[in-house]
Amino acid sequence: GVQTCALPISQNLHAAIELQVIDEIATDPARALHQADMVFLGMPVAQTAHTLEQIAPYLQANTIITDAGSTKQDVIAAARHHLPMANRHHFVPGHPIAGAELSGVKAAQADLYHNKHVILTPLAETSIDAVKRVEQLWQACGASVSHMSADEHDRILAITSHLPHILAFTMMNHIRHSTPEPEQLLRFAGSGLRDFTRIAGSSPEMWRDICLANRETLIKQIDAYRDELLVLQKLLHEKDGEALQQTFMSARALRGDWLKP
Repeated sequence: GVQTCALPISQNLHAAIELQVIDEIATDPARALHQADMVFLGMPVAQTAHTLEQIAPYLQANTIITDAGSTKQDVIAAARHHLPMANRHHFVPGHPIAGAELSGVKAAQADLYHNKHVILTPLAETSIDAVKRVEQLWQACGASVSHMSADEHDRILAITSHLPHILAFTMMNHIRHSTPEPEQLLRFAGSGLRDFTRIAGSSPEMWRDICLANRETLIKQIDAYRDELLVLQKLLHEKDGEALQQTFMSARALRGDWLKP
């Protein structure tokens, strides 16, 4: 059966039972981990270290541990700090590149991982068998599995996920700060703004943790993005329509190549 551990028992867990997403609610780590073949850590990344510390005394030597955290270097550091070597042999850090802006079990989608990428960043000490088992789990969900180092993962995700979320949150705050009546302004916003800011509906707690966990790389990407904006601002000052159009054409071409079937 599938078990989950939480204290206190939340309304979300009771909904998961009713929807048959989980089989049992466990109220303490010992009960949750009893005879567990695999432990899947799914929580805001800042809670990972505390969770590993709680479960470490109850892990069997051959229990596989994996996670879905959006940053990996911090997760690996927490695992090396809290898990004994026997358990680190069976620790497989992972990140499914899939999700939605909604949270909670009622937002669950059965086909969420179908044709999506999952990145695994095994430790040097992680066993090949443990990696293979976690690969099989994700492949059973319809996902395509890739391997890379934790630092490469965090750099790539800073550009492709973490920065876009910051931009979406910032755009909504820019609207809020630009007028005393943002609701009136938003009445006239079209689908472009709605699509662009969809991910600003994501969990603030989760994204606070992700941004802080990957802050050094993210700061560099914010600087780089600011440089791109300054180039556009300069073109506007100079009324350089040709260069502006070339910039937009280059962006559209890259997006078109990315979205080709």
